[in-house]
Amino acid sequence: MANNELTYNDFLQRLNIQELLVDAGYQLNKRDGLRYPSYVKVDSHGQRVRGDKFIVTGNGKCCFQPPEQKNYNVIGFIKEHPTLFDDYKPGMSLDRLVNVVCNRLLNNPIDVRESRVAELKRDAKPFNLSDYDILRFNPREKDTQRKHYPYFKERGINMGTQFAFHKHFFLATKRRNEGLSFANLAFPLSLPSKPDSIVGLEERGRPRREDGKAYKGKAEGSNSSEGLWIANLTGKPLKEATNILWFESAYDAMAEYQINPVKNVYVSTGGTPTKGQIKGMLEETRQANHYLGFDKDEAGRGFVKNFKAIAKEMGFADFTVQSYHPLGQYKDWNDALLGKRDQRLIDQGEIDFDYFEFAKAQEAERQQEQERKQQEKEERTSGFRR
Repeated sequence: MANNELTYNDFLQRLNIQELLVDAGYQLNKRDGLRYPSYVKVDSHGQRVRGDKFIVTGNGKCCFQPPEQKNYNVIGFIKEHPTLFDDYKPGMSLDRLVNVVCNRLLNNPIDVRESRVAELKRDAKPFNLSDYDILRFNPREKDTQRKHYPYFKERGINMGTQFAFHKHFFLATKRRNEGLSFANLAFPLSLPSKPDSIVGLEERGRPRREDGKAYKGKAEGSNSSEGLWIANLTGKPLKEATNILWFESAYDAMAEYQINPVKNVYVSTGGTPTKGQIKGMLEETRQANHYLGFDKDEAGRGFVKNFKAIAKEMGFADFTVQSYHPLGQYKDWNDALLGKRDQRLIDQGEIDFDYFEFAKAQEAERQQEQERKQQEKEERTSGFRR
């Protein structure tokens, strides 16, 4: 080990979380006092971005983002939020990023040549789809449909919705040296300027039998700072899109479509929307209206506010960017599809709304309209015969 090489223990002992939050672009929120300091993001107009707030724990070594109670120390924060740091490059290993950020904050120089050699050895290579075995959903082959079924069953996403989106997901199995392999449901990420090139995957695992939970994340080397899942159902080029619906996950997008089946452009950020994702899409779709179906919580509302600020900087009119949360006591669109109400929203007095009853009413209305048209047709035919 070189004399100036520091370890994770050194980083944890010598850095406090507040230094890291400032480096990540957060500002001390003096209104909350100093006993439990909080740090917030502000937009280009100096206004606080709602929902983007971290509270420092009593020992000053960790922070958490309400309403979640998950604590992050210095290392965990960097690994969980890599795109907040200028040092991050697409495909860079998170351990390498921790090393670079912490050494910089501690003014501990790293030999440039040594750094580059180490990065070549240790950093994850950029995403390459050829590293995966791909199984696509074929509307004409039931065997491929059956293999995708477990990934959609618990989400309430029916076969009709799967058919509508079948070009925009597949099963991806990573080939690993140790002989192990795990298939994930993959939603391909692309750049709005190059919608046909895949730069990563939004991944979802199969729910475990014991607890029903499933892996979620992005494939190694994915371009998370700019890549988006883009499901263009319009049949037209992206530049000609008139309505673009945004979500935090592809599952939410498919759920909204199942509730309101209209062939629009559906976009997933795969988590917290980044500035690169937002600007990249807005540059390509200046003629479109953008509907933001992010989660109905403080973080989701913060994402909406940040999105609107970026759009305003780019010259978009206010009316072209609108919130699009589900009606009722549902945190997100998939919960709305499942009828899964959120206790927090119930406690806040959010109105109740039943999408099942809404869908039944819509179906009854369509049926009545069909019967009316059929009756009119029969009456015209009968009159012609007379």
